[in-house]
Amino acid sequence: MSVHEAKPRTTAVVLAGGTGQRVGLSIPKQLLKIAGKAVIEHTLSIFQQTDAIDDVIVLMAPGYVPDVEKIVAKAGLTKVVKVIEGGSTRNETTERAIAALGEGLAEGEDRNVLFHDAVRPLLSQRVIEDCVDALGRYQAVDVAIPSADTIIVTRTHGEDGEFITDVPDRSRLRRGQTPQAFKLSTIRRAYEVAAGDPNFQATDDCSVVLKYLPDVPIHVVAGDEYNMKVTQPVDVFIADKLFQLASTAAPAQADEAAYRELLQGRTLVVFGGSYGIGADIAALAEQYGAKVYALGRSTTGTHVENPEHVDDALSKAYSETGRIDYVINTAGVLRIGKLAETDNNTIQEALNVNYLAPVHIARASYKYLAETKGQLLLYTSSSYTRGRAEYSLYSSTKAAMVNLTQALSDEWAGDGIRVNCVNPERTATPMRTKAFGAEPAGTLLSSEAVARTSLDVLLSELTGHVIDVRQQDPTRGASEASGFEQALAAVLARGEDMQ
Repeated sequence: MSVHEAKPRTTAVVLAGGTGQRVGLSIPKQLLKIAGKAVIEHTLSIFQQTDAIDDVIVLMAPGYVPDVEKIVAKAGLTKVVKVIEGGSTRNETTERAIAALGEGLAEGEDRNVLFHDAVRPLLSQRVIEDCVDALGRYQAVDVAIPSADTIIVTRTHGEDGEFITDVPDRSRLRRGQTPQAFKLSTIRRAYEVAAGDPNFQATDDCSVVLKYLPDVPIHVVAGDEYNMKVTQPVDVFIADKLFQLASTAAPAQADEAAYRELLQGRTLVVFGGSYGIGADIAALAEQYGAKVYALGRSTTGTHVENPEHVDDALSKAYSETGRIDYVINTAGVLRIGKLAETDNNTIQEALNVNYLAPVHIARASYKYLAETKGQLLLYTSSSYTRGRAEYSLYSSTKAAMVNLTQALSDEWAGDGIRVNCVNPERTATPMRTKAFGAEPAGTLLSSEAVARTSLDVLLSELTGHVIDVRQQDPTRGASEASGFEQALAAVLARGEDMQ
């Protein structure tokens, strides 16, 4: 038996029994839409995407099981094997999950189980993997983060209100999150013992193990600040903003053979392909056997702001190769200056090239990409998270690219078309040099590095993502940064234009 086969099966149990009363909703809060999808769909998608989880069971609020089943079917969440009604309490819901998990298990067989709140839709792959790894050494695992706030203990004195009775040492206090992970045999035994306690009541599962199986150590895995629970009305707003701003680390680079296998015989159409990132993407793709149409104002006379030029370019590529697999738009103009001092022609140029052109390209590309289940790749700038003085036109049009990406990825998901957006750090391109002149060596990304990452995005299964391309900190790989850290870095970024 191989090492992989010897590992116990790992199931994620998504607890979705909340009613939404605290956020003032008439439907369960896990069905509330954030960033275009129900909260529970975001949560289930996380487990769908990780190799650490084999299958998923959902415990849903009574009366809403069909709603979740529809979400699961439409989103293609194949790891979800059961959607069942939860109980009237958290304890009862967990007991139903334990019973469902035990069905079909051979005598003496065990499995790993991760209990996770459905309304924590920003869980990272890192936390999941750490929990599963910890179950290789421990029978019970919790996830927690240090408390940034001072915690006080109070007591109510009649009508006088609350008074402090104790201030615990904050250095030892942690805020518990989910998932909470267990060997199934352990959590089952804890609940069996608890059943003998007439006063049994708990709001989480680690406390059940702690109280009723005191000899079982509970290991703590470091959580994440952004693994928030959507409970209060303000949480809905915060979660929506985090989804809007969160970026994704660049996919792992393929080896040379993989590039050639995946690009051989494919057709790429690159708008803005005369120089810079676009030209480098074209050169790389051709090197690996793709048929590439690199289009630009200075080389092919293609003006991206002219819909007829866009239509003609795509039609020519399709008629000559019979397919279009990838459409990339790196074309853009960067004009710096105060808006009040900017003339009408400059404003119109920025809107035409930076916004309307990508819209035309997307619309014209749709029928070709639907045929090949291909991908549209757009580009943004760090200024999309917060516009900067004298960058109003550029910042606002680049913010529009992120919204366009997110909207089209949902709109075209049913057609199998992927849409992504690359967000490069300051990059050495002719456009940037024209705007800022020569800059110190080593302070800019090379356009070749951005082009390489762009190919990795094209060949990935990602859709709807903003992918950061940054110069790596030598002490930490970019892929190790959490989604929240990347979002925060983007929000705080105050550098110049990224392309």
